[in-house]
Amino acid sequence: MWLDRRGWLRVLGHWRYDLRRPSFTRTWSGDKGPMAETVSTQVGTEGGLRASHQQNGDAGGDAKVELSPGPPKPAPVGGEHPSAAAPGPGKHKKRRGATRERVVPPPKKRRTGVSFGDEHFAETSYYFEGGLRKVRPYYFDFRTYCEGRWVGHSLLHVFSTEFRAQPLAYYEAAVRAGRLQLNEKPVQDLNIVLKDNDFLRNTVHRHEPPVTAEPIRLLAENEDVVVVDKPSSIPVHPCGRFRHNTVIFILGKEHQLKELHPLHRLDRLTSGVLMFAKTAAVSERIHEQVRDRQLEKEYVCRVEGEFPTEEVTCKEPILVVSYKVGVCRVDPRGKPCETVFQRLSYNGQSSVVRCRPLTGRTHQIRVHLQFLGHPILNDPIYNSVAWGPSRGRGGYIPKTNEELLRDLVAEHQAKQSLDVLDLCEGDLSPGLTDSTAPSSELGKDDLEELAAAAQKMEEVAEAAPQELDTIALASEKAVETDVMNQETDPLCAECRLVRQDPLPQDLVMFLHALRYKGPGFEYFSPMPAWAQDDWQKD
Repeated sequence: MWLDRRGWLRVLGHWRYDLRRPSFTRTWSGDKGPMAETVSTQVGTEGGLRASHQQNGDAGGDAKVELSPGPPKPAPVGGEHPSAAAPGPGKHKKRRGATRERVVPPPKKRRTGVSFGDEHFAETSYYFEGGLRKVRPYYFDFRTYCEGRWVGHSLLHVFSTEFRAQPLAYYEAAVRAGRLQLNEKPVQDLNIVLKDNDFLRNTVHRHEPPVTAEPIRLLAENEDVVVVDKPSSIPVHPCGRFRHNTVIFILGKEHQLKELHPLHRLDRLTSGVLMFAKTAAVSERIHEQVRDRQLEKEYVCRVEGEFPTEEVTCKEPILVVSYKVGVCRVDPRGKPCETVFQRLSYNGQSSVVRCRPLTGRTHQIRVHLQFLGHPILNDPIYNSVAWGPSRGRGGYIPKTNEELLRDLVAEHQAKQSLDVLDLCEGDLSPGLTDSTAPSSELGKDDLEELAAAAQKMEEVAEAAPQELDTIALASEKAVETDVMNQETDPLCAECRLVRQDPLPQDLVMFLHALRYKGPGFEYFSPMPAWAQDDWQKD
């Protein structure tokens, strides 16, 4: 398959697709000479569907798909279009798969950018406090079409099995308050049975975690790309609990840079060079360069202990332990990857190391440094006690994957830092929250600290479901006000929780994307303060 100079998409078997016209042209040679047949096809837009995330890799996404009512009508794929002429007398209709006949679907639509408009930016506003960027709580509609596995089940069943972020008492109160809609009509009874193509809308009061108040610096901008210096703690695109506190939204709201295409991913806690394409064509071109290994990436980090002076290459395969929690480990069953490390300095306690990943696996630098016994100094995942006494050095992890995940979740749940794992309380399944039986590798002091913190959280949240009936009645009588004034909500359990703000320095991980180079471009970010030779830990 290729494009010729006239804009035809040529396919082996002599199918051609004219990019200038919505039609396929099929040509072949037969016993009676060359023949051509044109089949009209619909090339429509994906009406009513907009993706709220890319793949940044930061792990993960708001991963919600915003859909407007009214599913688009798909054009026939792989068969005759209704407008195709019926075979005339004496002509036989060809069977699918017959000799010299091929079924070629229309070319896939190019991946659109992460597109948000002024109506999304107007949902709420920022304010700054204590070195943090904060988002005022706001109302948000989660929308989805009925999944195939939900068909024939009641809403009550679906909420109790797949949407456990809230107790069932919350959803019952939400029904009375008119927060749940089915096919754009208020739900009256949670026992209603779902049908195929049902459209669900759930209005929630949304709280976002704070991020650093450090500004996003513009490193370069031209007609093709935007390059920024991303601060640590800010996700690239909407994911999990983050929406407005993301690079995509901040650039759109504060720099009027919209419909950008992320060209590579940076973990939320990683800072440094971040590139966006302004058009789909530029995005495709640079992604092709990525696939062809034409791009060079260079990072700098500060790690535990004295790193070897000679260049170190790690080729250990990496396996994703949990996509949901966002944890990886070295494992023979993992994907091949390679990272080259070179020490830059050593201050007697920790080392600054330059890292050149030659592949692009999730958490690759962090996992390889853990394997080498020099994890990033303040890595909240791969320098955790949950990995055991050796903290994963040499790939030695004396526990099962399930035990590892449980201990990591228990640690961050106690510290109220589940955002590090891209989780919230509602994401936790029973297997991840069995805090009564942590593995023996957690020390006595650690267990006491986790238990005390968890008890405080449980005491705060314990009374919430009991108040929902009263709260729902009050909500029904509440007068609608401007979004800017809706910072508290009677149904919102989060509004009744008091969370301690993180310190700005706690939002920084010592991993920084220093340089990004490709054919015809090279972008640098300044060396961070923690990477200076004379830096000392507070």
